[in-house]
Parts: sequence; structure tokens; C-alpha cells
Amino acid sequence: MPHPAPSHHRTERLDQDHDGIRRAARLLRQGGLIAFGTETVYGLGGLATSQRTVERIFQAKGRPSFNPLISHFASAEAAFAEANMTIPLRDMAHALARKFWPGPLTLILPRHAESRISQAVTAGLETIAVRVPKGRAVEELLRLTGEPIAAPSANRSGRVSPSTARHVLDELEGRIDAVLDTGPCTVGLESTVLDLTGPHPILRRPGGVTLEELHDICGSTIVVEQGAADGSTPRPNAPGQLSSHYAPSLPVRLDATHIQPGEAFLTFGTQQTEGPQPDLTLNLSPDGNVEEAARRLFASLRQLDQAANRQGLTGIAVAPLPEAGLGRALKDRLRRAAAPRPADQTSPPA
Repeated sequence: MPHPAPSHHRTERLDQDHDGIRRAARLLRQGGLIAFGTETVYGLGGLATSQRTVERIFQAKGRPSFNPLISHFASAEAAFAEANMTIPLRDMAHALARKFWPGPLTLILPRHAESRISQAVTAGLETIAVRVPKGRAVEELLRLTGEPIAAPSANRSGRVSPSTARHVLDELEGRIDAVLDTGPCTVGLESTVLDLTGPHPILRRPGGVTLEELHDICGSTIVVEQGAADGSTPRPNAPGQLSSHYAPSLPVRLDATHIQPGEAFLTFGTQQTEGPQPDLTLNLSPDGNVEEAARRLFASLRQLDQAANRQGLTGIAVAPLPEAGLGRALKDRLRRAAAPRPADQTSPPA
């Protein structure tokens, strides 16, 4: 079984042809760490059934071990086999799976007493987060691996999520075994996380499946959880819930209608700033298309952050964005990017 990649180890780059996917599956079965694209973002995958491999994921990302991971499956049947489905919302879970899987929806369910998923994946909790991702390459990868794959986003913990293979290598070169280059991600935002462990569904994280779409299955029973405001407290029973997350190296200021000295500007649609114009501007979608803005968000944050640093700028101002549909997920990611950061997240990753 491979050991953690040393600093001089070169990360293999695999094409998304059949040979590349077979190579990635073989490395996963041997205990390797493989980054791969899904419809949401690139994930850093390892066997969810191997404690040692999962510990390598946390080590490669610098991710706190109390922050649980999502397990990815080839089918709904395989996902539900790891959960205790004797729950009040069982029928809802199956209806959601039929409509949205494969797709950008993660369900939190009670963990089955005989689940093979490592306790390191669930951070010792009695719940499990499961998803069936969409994409020709990742679906084939899961089939060929024949095991569930634990996969958080393939970036250093707290940083901007990767939507291309290049983004992955910028942060994890030498720390993982390979990256399966499946091209740019089509959705560009992480999955929606829906908790079905209680009497009512709870939206833990907005994402690629909108609240409006969930209402079609869940009705008006969904509870929308509000994020913590202090940037330090993770959600104890949902993956990816650190309040400070998705952060570029420069501080982010939201709902900006004017630019302060030293700020770059991330805008949307035809919005203009009042007063002095910024020296550096990037538009998420000149046409005001929220889906395009979602696909471009993380890549745009990376691009603007790098350009602003080169120009000696000191911050990023973000224009107001829509709240409905995918706009809710966009705002969630940007609020986390702008949240107060732990001391070890105030400089670019090594």
C-alpha cells in the first residue's frame, strides 16, 4: 500500500480515457489518493473503508479530523446499504435519490451498525453523508473501484475549491498520488447537503441542487440552517461546515457598491461601482446568468486573488448577488470566504 507522498514525489496526471480511469481505480484500490473531477468541484478521493487512507486525506489537505467527509457511491442502492434506513424520512430519501442522483446532492443519514465506512470518515459520529456524483469519468471510476470513495474538495483546507486539474496541482502537487483530469466542472459549486436524520429535513449547506428544487420533493417542511457567524465553530454533523472556508489569500468584502482604496472588484451582470473605479475588475457573468456565475466562482476568486497580489492590492470587494436559486449557494460560499479566519489561514498555502 502506498505511503504518504513525500515532498519530492511527483503527482501523476491522468487523462480521462479508459486507461487513465483504470489507472486511477487501481491506485485507489491500493490505498492511493486520487483527485478527480465531478459535476461540482474536484474531489480528493481515497477508499472510504480504509482508516489509514482516510487519515492520509486529512493529512494531505491539512483538514481538521473533526470535520466529516462525504462518501461517494456508484449507485443509490450502494449508498443506502451503509445507512440505517428505518427512519421517518426513508421515503423522502428514496424520492430525492430518484430525482437528483447522480447529481449534486448529499444526504446525511443514520449510519448502519454494520457499515463498512471508516469511523475517520464520519469523525466518530453516528451519521453518514452519502452522494452519487454525476459525470462520465467519475461514474466509471466508482464502478471500476468497486468501493465507496471518501472525497472532500481537492484543495488545502479552508482555501478556494478547485474546478480544474490545474487548481488541484497548484495546491496538492507532491502531496497526492495522481489527478484524473476530467476538464472544468460543469456546476462549479459543491453539493447541497440535506440532513434527513430527524423528523424534518434540514438544509445544512446550499449547493448545486437549489432549495426551490428540493421543495418539489420535500414540500415546505425543510428547515434552513443558518451558518455560524464567528468563523470558528464547525457543524458537528455535516461535512464542509467550517464557517471560514473557500478563502482566497486576500480579505473579501461582500455586497460592495463602492470600491475602497486597494481593492479589486468581483462583479456580476451590469453592476457598476459608485465613485472611483477599481484598478482590477472581473465579472462572474456579464449577462447576469447565475448558473454561469456558479461555474466561474472559484476559478474567478483564484484568478482575481493572484492578479490582485501581483498588483499589490490588499482586498477583494464583491458586488451584490441574487439570493434565489443557485444565488443562495453563491452567497453562502462568499460569506464563508469573507468570514474571520483562523491564524493559519491568513497567508497563501505552502
